[in-house]
Parts: sequence; structure tokens; C-alpha cells
Amino acid sequence: MSIANTQLRTLIQREVLRFVRRPYNTFLPPLITNVLYFSVFGVILGSRIGSVGDVTYIQFVLPGLVVLGAMSNAFENASFSIFHGRWNEYIHEVITSPLSHTQTVGGYVISSALRGIIIGGLIVAVGFLFTTVPFAHPLYLLSFGVVTTTLFAGLGIIGGLWAEDFDHLTVMNQFLLRPLVFFGGVFYSLDQLEGLAYTASLLNPMVYMVNGVRYGMIGVTEINPNTSLLVLSGAAVVVLAIDLFLFKRGYGISD
Repeated sequence: MSIANTQLRTLIQREVLRFVRRPYNTFLPPLITNVLYFSVFGVILGSRIGSVGDVTYIQFVLPGLVVLGAMSNAFENASFSIFHGRWNEYIHEVITSPLSHTQTVGGYVISSALRGIIIGGLIVAVGFLFTTVPFAHPLYLLSFGVVTTTLFAGLGIIGGLWAEDFDHLTVMNQFLLRPLVFFGGVFYSLDQLEGLAYTASLLNPMVYMVNGVRYGMIGVTEINPNTSLLVLSGAAVVVLAIDLFLFKRGYGISD
């Protein structure tokens, strides 16, 4: 095994251990938050709304909550790790290692995407306490999970390189990413929208993520899953290319 491969494995291991060793910060908050989501939106409102198409409202909402948890954690892990490394100047040890820029980006993306997938799985487990999940198309579910977390891990790297303080990280997560999710068809059907509102929704990448995961979990979608997967895969490739470009330029790292 080459030195570069050893250090890539070490980088991934370090990043994974960083969030695994702090379960109260990593795993407990999304579990509590989603118990509240399911209780309010699934049980209380769901009993009044009834069903959406052929599925119960709580089954309809579940995939969107999985996307919200997975993408938020993938973004947070990458952005915080990069920014914290810059802040405390230990990221230079990674930059000066035998790792290529591609391997460095890959290490941060893989570890962050893994955190997102783990959180998504935990949210599904919480959902089992409130409803059933048929897993209609597991391969699509896995594909959308990997692409979504990879995309937001890549965006997290950009955020971590751009941020000048911790407040910037909070602003991006709370005021940019989460609103896109809530307007991405998590709690409502696109069929309820008309005209400009419907067209504008199609410009929101969250719509494709939510519908893709929804198709994989319960077999319901309002957008062709292959189209959604193609759009998201293209976006992920573009974002990863930007990550690589920024690392090569030393953006946010070199003075």
C-alpha cells in the first residue's frame, strides 16, 4: 500500500472518529428533532390531513425528513472540519502530506457523506416507530442517498473554505440550506402548486432529492427518478470539480 493511500485512509478514519466519538453532539440531536417532527407533522397533523395519494401523510413526509437530516449532517461535517482545520492551522498538515488534491477532497467528502448516510438511516429507524416503510426501490434509495450526501459534502467543503468565522457556517446551514428543503416538497405535494410556483419549484434541487428518496422508500414520486438522479449527479460532479479547483488554488488556506 502506497504512502498516499495510507494517508487517505488515515484522513478518512480521523474524520469518521471525530464525529463517532461525540455521539451526544452527532447522533442525539437529530434523533430528538425527528421524534418531534414525526409527532407533530406525522401524528397530529397527519391524523387531520389523512393521506396523500395512496400513502399516509406520515409516510409521505418521512423521506423528506431523511433528506433534511442526511444533507444537513453531510454539509455540517465537511464545512466544520475544513473551517476548524483552517482556524487551528492543522489543515496544513493535510495539504503538505503526500495526498493529491483529489485524494484530499475525496477523504473529506467520503467521511462527511458517510455521516449523512448514518444519520439518514437513524431517521428511518425513528420513522419505524410511527409508521411502516416498504422500501419499494432500495437501489434507487441507495443511489439517491449517496448522491445527495456527496453533493452536500462537496458544498460543505466550499462553505468551510469560504467562511471567515463560525457564524458564517450557521448562516449557510440555517438560512440557505434548510429553507430550500422546506420549499422542496417535504411537507406538501407538488400537485398543489400551479403556474409560476410549480415552475420555480423545479429549480430547487431539493425537489429532486426528496422525490428520489420518496420513490426509493415508498414508490411515490412526482418527477421521473432517472431524471432526478441525472440532475443531482451532474450537480455533484460540478461541485466536486469546484472543490478540487479551490484546493489547487489554495483558496482559504494559503495567505
